[in-house]
Amino acid sequence: MLVTYLKASRDLCETYSILFGAALAVCRIIGAKLPMAGRATRQSSAIPAMAFVGTKISLSQPDITQIITERVDDLKQKIATWGKRIRRFSERSRWFNQNRLFQSDEKGLYKSLERPEVCKTGSRPDQADTVTFWRGLWSEPVNHSEGPWMEVVASQSGSVTPMDPVTITLEDVAEAVYRAPN
Repeated sequence: MLVTYLKASRDLCETYSILFGAALAVCRIIGAKLPMAGRATRQSSAIPAMAFVGTKISLSQPDITQIITERVDDLKQKIATWGKRIRRFSERSRWFNQNRLFQSDEKGLYKSLERPEVCKTGSRPDQADTVTFWRGLWSEPVNHSEGPWMEVVASQSGSVTPMDPVTITLEDVAEAVYRAPN
């Protein structure tokens, strides 16, 4: 049974708890008396202090293995809960910082969002190939057949008054640039 539990162990603390429980079970089965750990420091039991602080667990209890298993499960749940809290806090903190950066420096935010390991593909495409590709898309005339739905939309929107043309003046541009971050 010990091999099965040890294979499922994920870290040193869990392995320690499994070995402690196994040693305790063997001692109970063979009827051996357990030595008192740390007599010089006046500890009262051989139970690891880290996992059982604040509990009233004694080695003389008849269902000690079940108590130890429950205690280990409780501690695992507490660790998982704290891990989720930390992840939520980190995510919220990241969102807060991104919102603050967006308010003060949009360009800096977008630069921080770039992931170079995803964006870099190695070599750049040849400039002549790129120009040829896009010129082929934009310079060829295309005749789209929209179908009858376009006539329906045009007839329904015939009563809509067109919007007045927007004129952007030099003063509008100067005001927008003045308010924008550098």
